[in-house]
Amino acid sequence: MVFDGRTHPEAGGFRVAAFSDVSSTNAVALEAAANGDEGNLWIVARRQTAGRGRRARAWVSEPGNLYASLLLIDPATPERLAQLPIVAALALAHAVDHMCSAYHLAQLKWPNDLLIGGRKISGILIEASTGPDGRRAVVCGFGLNLAHHPDLPGYPTADLAGLGYPVQPEAAYRALNQAMATQLDRWRREPFSAVLDDWRGRATGIGRPIRVRLADRELEGVFVGLDDEGRLLLRGEDGANRVISAGDVFFPHVESETGRSGGQTGVSL
Repeated sequence: MVFDGRTHPEAGGFRVAAFSDVSSTNAVALEAAANGDEGNLWIVARRQTAGRGRRARAWVSEPGNLYASLLLIDPATPERLAQLPIVAALALAHAVDHMCSAYHLAQLKWPNDLLIGGRKISGILIEASTGPDGRRAVVCGFGLNLAHHPDLPGYPTADLAGLGYPVQPEAAYRALNQAMATQLDRWRREPFSAVLDDWRGRATGIGRPIRVRLADRELEGVFVGLDDEGRLLLRGEDGANRVISAGDVFFPHVESETGRSGGQTGVSL
C-alpha cells in the first residue's frame, strides 16, 4: 500500500487513498463526499491525530493499529441505513477471523462492538451527511486494536498482538476490504434476516442482565435478543420487552469476569 494520499484501484470494486497522518479517516471521507466523490472509497491512515468515537469521544490512534473508513454514496433506502452497524460489525468480525486463522474468534456486542474474551478490540463509527444535490453519504469508520489498545476506565480492552495474534495493518485492511465487499453484497441480495442470524451466532450476552445508557436515563433488564430490524430487545422487571434503537450497553457479568464492565456503540446516522 502506498501512503501518498492518492486514490488507487482496489479489489471488490472499491478505491483506496492511504495517508501517513490524518485528523480522522471519517473526516477525510466525509470531506471527499462533500467534494463530489462517487463513493466506494476507502480512507486508510497509519495514524489519526483527532480520532473520535461515538458522541465525539476521543479515540487513541497511534501507529500500529488499523484506521480505515469506507465512504458509500446512497448505499440503501433511508429506512435500511439503520441496518449498517450490524453489517459493518459482521464484516469486521469475519475479517478478524480470517486474519487470525480462527473460527468465530470475534464475538459481537450490540450493535457493532467486537469482543475477544470479553474485551473490546475495536471501535466502529458510522456517520452520514446529505449534500446539496440530495446524495446521502454514509461513512463506516473502523478502528481495530492490532498492536496496542487504550486503557479505558470502565471498558475492558485488548489488542490482537497481546492476545497472541500478530497482524500488520495492511494485512488487516486487506481482510476488511474483502469482508466488507462480501457483506455489503449479501446485505443487498439477501433478506436482512440472514444477516441477523449470522450476527446472533456471534452475539454475547443474550439471556443475561445488561444496562443500557440512553441519552436521558439508564435501563436495566435482560438482553432478549434483536428484533427483525436489528434493534435491541430488553426485558424489564415487568416482563415487557422494550425496543431500543441506540444506546451504550453494559454487561454486569463482564465486570465480574474481568474487573470492569461495559462497552459503547458507534453509530451516528
